[in-house]
Amino acid sequence: MPSERIQIGSDFYLLASALALRRPKTFLSYGQAFAVFDHAGDLPLASGEAYGLFHQGTRYLDRWELRLDGEFPLLLSSNASDDGAELVTTMSNADERREGQVVLERDTVAVQRTKTLYDGVLYERIEVTSYSARPLTVDLTIFSEADFADEFEVRGVERTRRGEMLAPRVEGGSVSFGYRGLDGVVRRTVIDWSPAPARLETSRADFHLSLAPRNGIVLRAAIHCLLGDENDPPLTIAAATDAVRKRRAVSVAEFPKITSSNENFDAWVTRSVHDLAQLRMDGPPGPYVKAGIPWFATIFGRDGLVTALETVAFAPTLAAEVLRTLATLQGKRDDAQRDEEPGKIIHEVRAGEMAATGEVPFGRYYGSVDATPLYLILFGEYAERTADRALIDELWPAVEAALSWIERAADRDPRGYLAYERRGARGLVQQGWKDSHDAISHADGSLAEAPIALAEVQGYVYAALRAVARVARMTGRDADETRCERRAARLREQFNRDFWLDDVGVFALALDRDHRPCRVVTTNAGQCLFGGIAERARAKRTIERLFEDDIWTGWGLRTLSQGAPRYNPMSYHNGSIWPHDNALVAAGFSRYGDTARAAQVLSALFDASGAIEDRRLPELFCGFRRAGERRPVPYPVACRPQAWAAGSVYLLLQAALGLRIEAWDRRLMMRCAVLPRWLQRLEIRGLRVADARVDLRVNRGHFGAAVEVMDRDGDVDIVVRK
Repeated sequence: MPSERIQIGSDFYLLASALALRRPKTFLSYGQAFAVFDHAGDLPLASGEAYGLFHQGTRYLDRWELRLDGEFPLLLSSNASDDGAELVTTMSNADERREGQVVLERDTVAVQRTKTLYDGVLYERIEVTSYSARPLTVDLTIFSEADFADEFEVRGVERTRRGEMLAPRVEGGSVSFGYRGLDGVVRRTVIDWSPAPARLETSRADFHLSLAPRNGIVLRAAIHCLLGDENDPPLTIAAATDAVRKRRAVSVAEFPKITSSNENFDAWVTRSVHDLAQLRMDGPPGPYVKAGIPWFATIFGRDGLVTALETVAFAPTLAAEVLRTLATLQGKRDDAQRDEEPGKIIHEVRAGEMAATGEVPFGRYYGSVDATPLYLILFGEYAERTADRALIDELWPAVEAALSWIERAADRDPRGYLAYERRGARGLVQQGWKDSHDAISHADGSLAEAPIALAEVQGYVYAALRAVARVARMTGRDADETRCERRAARLREQFNRDFWLDDVGVFALALDRDHRPCRVVTTNAGQCLFGGIAERARAKRTIERLFEDDIWTGWGLRTLSQGAPRYNPMSYHNGSIWPHDNALVAAGFSRYGDTARAAQVLSALFDASGAIEDRRLPELFCGFRRAGERRPVPYPVACRPQAWAAGSVYLLLQAALGLRIEAWDRRLMMRCAVLPRWLQRLEIRGLRVADARVDLRVNRGHFGAAVEVMDRDGDVDIVVRK
């Protein structure tokens, strides 16, 4: 199969199969498990593809295919419920011929498959119904295999050796596969059938079904992903589905109800909040939001922090979970191979055999220069949003440790900036959010050499210092306030001197080892506005520059200007469009009062969502220019759903409304609120401010938006400024 290795580090990449990209996929997710199916609900056996049932970094089932009378059934429909609790596929028999004659007409036998994934168990209910006027006998077969491939193997990382496949066992109506990994852990896949098949072998289950006229038979399977000696109590598929639904409903209920005059916008918001619910996971080490399916279905520090920042104004509970969990994973010692240092916030956590054996360094890996300042920004935003003194005090030791790491790391740099350089032999070369190996380059196309100080990271540090200073002021920690404010002021002055490219009209992407600026136009410059580090006149010029045709596509902002030597609209970071990146940049526009430009970005992503299947914005899409009736061009191995892509709609909306909640003062503010032309009315019901609750209606007008308080429960001031 033709394939391409898409490199995201020096040694770690995604394998893009040309055949796989032609096949639509659907998924289920719960906790630390997820499954990727084709639209028929099968897991087709295909090397190099991401189909499978995965649990804690391992693929426990790589084949699960149904045949009816030896043939693929005809697919009629495939539907995942909005909450992702179940996947229902409906099929029928194909025409069956013998000696040139049709002996069973198509669409006589219906097969409905219902799946639910819960606590590491995939449940399936198969209902086979005959609509014939005479009795029928049909054969139904399920083929199954378990390869126990590590997730990095599935992604394309080659291994020199593997563990031991254990002999499969068949007992009654169950079949068991096993694998003893190089980490010494035994992983098992157990398939329980009810009723037992007529014939059960290690790789297939055969059922001979005698169907009465207009009647049916139900088969049930439970596929257990077992690690070590663990076992799980049996559930019915109905009980499992109900448990998933209840958990998802709790997550959705944390968000206020948003409705508008545009049903397509409402559908985008609904899709996003359900995607975020599907990506929520409970510990250990604590509740969090998975970064994305299939490649990043685990804890990522940066991704979780950005997702929480996108949503904290509307649903701060997620932010509290992210802050608490990352505090438990914060660096405690100096470990060069893991890029760990005391106080540093983790980059990612991986389960699985290859992480446990050190074949990949990502079991607990800290190679992220921006996660630590983002942690402090989120801490400050959460404190401002909730005035939650108990959590502030609980997290203050983690905040102090993170702040100390930033100060130590910046003091090591001769320029005083927070810079990065890989310390471990197999860690990531690039350690900002654009972590492809070729993402940081000069105007001539040459790659910047480390240590590298990224522009947006300095903006994050500035925002982090200001955030900690505000919380310190509100909680009586005067010495910490003074220390942070002084450092922030020095950084802002120095940054505007060293990073500004006056002839280009933006901030440089980065400074390299020799302090040379990377003179290329990127969205990194726009993210500098998010933290407020840019002087106002330079912020204005940056906004104007980012809307020139080389970087503004009509679908959003490209990561890299079309005029740069490394520009490629089909690359991962050198010209593609990332929804979360656009949302952060739009929030920067709003910070400097340009909510109209923020609304323009909102409109572009809204249009993109409408042109994409099920309005689920992917992790990224290609940076081709919008033209006529053409749709956005998908990126081959983008995650869908992806947490910070799902969260982007909330930050974009917040940016357009100029919305800020100051819980210390029990105040909700909207500054220069703007609604796009396609959005005449917006209602937000159940928005909490401290212990108060408010319902708002925003109406579009000729000179901005008008805000109406529909209901208010508790003490909260609503301040609207033009």
